[in-house]
Amino acid sequence: MFTIIGGDGREYGPATTDQIRSWITAGRANLDTKARAADTTEWKRLGDFAEFAPAGVPPPLAPPVAPATTPAAPSAPDPTLADRGTRLMARVIDWIIELVCAVPGLIVLGAEVFKIAMEASQGREPDFSQLDIPRLLLGAGLLLVFSLGLLVVQVWMLTVRGQTIGKRIVGIRVVKLDGSPCGFVNGWLMRELLITAIGVACSMIPFIGPILLRPAFHIVDWCLIFRDDQKCLHDQIATTKVVKV
Repeated sequence: MFTIIGGDGREYGPATTDQIRSWITAGRANLDTKARAADTTEWKRLGDFAEFAPAGVPPPLAPPVAPATTPAAPSAPDPTLADRGTRLMARVIDWIIELVCAVPGLIVLGAEVFKIAMEASQGREPDFSQLDIPRLLLGAGLLLVFSLGLLVVQVWMLTVRGQTIGKRIVGIRVVKLDGSPCGFVNGWLMRELLITAIGVACSMIPFIGPILLRPAFHIVDWCLIFRDDQKCLHDQIATTKVVKV
């Protein structure tokens, strides 16, 4: 006994095999009509039942199940990720801006610092009483004001836009892995300040710190960008990624 679904979407049956064959002959059903046996709840094509399959044609077999050990296809790279060259360009632009901001203070300090360096290079104890203290204070003040001013701007832009000045110029920004804004904690505190603090801590180790450990740490951080996901160490710590705008 079988129940079928007619062309009007209604169920008909239970009906015997011969009765359904007569419906097929009369055009009221065909081999693609949905049907189920009386003792099951699974709907199949009439042609899938042996009673209605064309002569000499066995009912279709279920598709083979792929073995559990079949390796998954590698995921395609994220097309939204910023390319490595663009990220490097953004970083270089930020470094140039930092240098430009330091120039006024360095110009003021230049002559006094040169005096100290010359005396030290000649093996003499620098005579600090001969230094222009107001000039030193002015130069140090300019360095501090311009550096802090740039820092405030960069932190604000990272927090609000996910961009430094360099990243804004080249058209990329930092976001969390789910694409949401990175904010202050992920965008600057963990991604920039924490990495800088680790580098400074490495440089405090006597002898090998400043000349080996700190440079090695930052090189490892930068070189991790060559991973498939293009995430540097600071991206992994802050759970961020850099994407195109």
